[in-house]
Amino acid sequence: MTTTPVRIGLLGCGNVGAAFVQLVERRHDEIANRHQIDLQITRVAVRNLSRERAVDLDEAVLTHDADAVVHDPDIDLVVEVIGGIEPARHLTLSALKAGKPVISANKELLANLGAEIYEAAGDAGVDILFEAAVAGGIPLIRPLRESLAGEDIRRVVGIVNGTTNYVLSRMAEEHVSFGEALAEAQELGYAERDPTADVEGFDASAKAAIIASIAFGVQVVAGDVYREGIAELTPGDLSFAARLGYVVKLLAIAERFDTPDGAEVAVRVHPAMVPEHHPLAAVRESFNAVFVEGAAVGDLMFYGRGAGGDPTASAVLGDVIDAALNLTNGRASRLSRLSEATIRPIDDLRSEYYINMDLADRPGALATVAGVFGDHGVSIRAMEQEGMGAEARLVFITHGAVESAVQSTLAAVRDLEVVDRVGSVLRVVGGDDS
Repeated sequence: MTTTPVRIGLLGCGNVGAAFVQLVERRHDEIANRHQIDLQITRVAVRNLSRERAVDLDEAVLTHDADAVVHDPDIDLVVEVIGGIEPARHLTLSALKAGKPVISANKELLANLGAEIYEAAGDAGVDILFEAAVAGGIPLIRPLRESLAGEDIRRVVGIVNGTTNYVLSRMAEEHVSFGEALAEAQELGYAERDPTADVEGFDASAKAAIIASIAFGVQVVAGDVYREGIAELTPGDLSFAARLGYVVKLLAIAERFDTPDGAEVAVRVHPAMVPEHHPLAAVRESFNAVFVEGAAVGDLMFYGRGAGGDPTASAVLGDVIDAALNLTNGRASRLSRLSEATIRPIDDLRSEYYINMDLADRPGALATVAGVFGDHGVSIRAMEQEGMGAEARLVFITHGAVESAVQSTLAAVRDLEVVDRVGSVLRVVGGDDS
């Protein structure tokens, strides 16, 4: 059997990079037999040459000069798993301009500068593949780019951050506080020492921007994504949601709307109440899932481990094999041209809402609050009271309402003397009016 050598330059050898090296070693012979390519990790760029690593690499392979790896004429393709904007942007563009395919797991880079990267790959006629950047080991980007290229995709809704899903699962099932659940996630390695990117929604926002760009063929960057995190949620919010038949999840939502002036795109990340019968409600702990709604195919769901070294390395290796085969056959997977996006702001979106508030123990307090809702055109679908007297808390579920009207209602309600505090406000996804 004749195999074609494909020499890989690896940028970064942390958790994902080391797992990728191990996976290539483990799968090398089978890949050679199935695809007739001999994958060789020829050079590896790292920041610290003396650091202890999970894999044994020959000293001749290791270097701290990433530019030298990219420009090495003996390197056929580049795998970038260092993360961040720079030097990843410079290295990726340099590799593409040198005619070398790039496989990236860098969501931050692609969510902010994806259009520039895609254009550079198109100009060079080589691959830029990034399955690992969005949902770890879950195949999502390739189906959106290829299998669903002819589909009229209207909406993509997903749980794309394993840390927050684990935290919310623990809060809902064990009634522990946010801080306790987060500490558990950190002990298990699901959350970083600084969990801000996860719990404040930045990680999910970057992934949402990439998903929207590929699903709708438009340029969406992380700054276009409306974002809320989960740090303010309490076990009480999750318990009350369960009593009403809902599960709280941090969702990434990308939607396309047709208007007389053309299509508009709305992309958002925020905690939401999902009906317990919806498939996303059953996604627990650190798992991810993405729900794609198309005009012809109907509903599709992609589910699995969205993070971790091994699942992410698996996605990287799949892209490496695709790029290697394309390289040996003189072709490349082209991204469709991304058009300018008209972003619909969160204020113009419609949803049902869960709102809780503490009221003063006064006659007519409820009628006063209900009157403010009515004055702003927000209709109450259901209301429940928790506790009695001074300890009373009211929980409202609204009919579908426009965000701007709800925010105006909340501003007016907060000014009422009979309202001691407005607590959590959650959008309801998958309801009759949302």
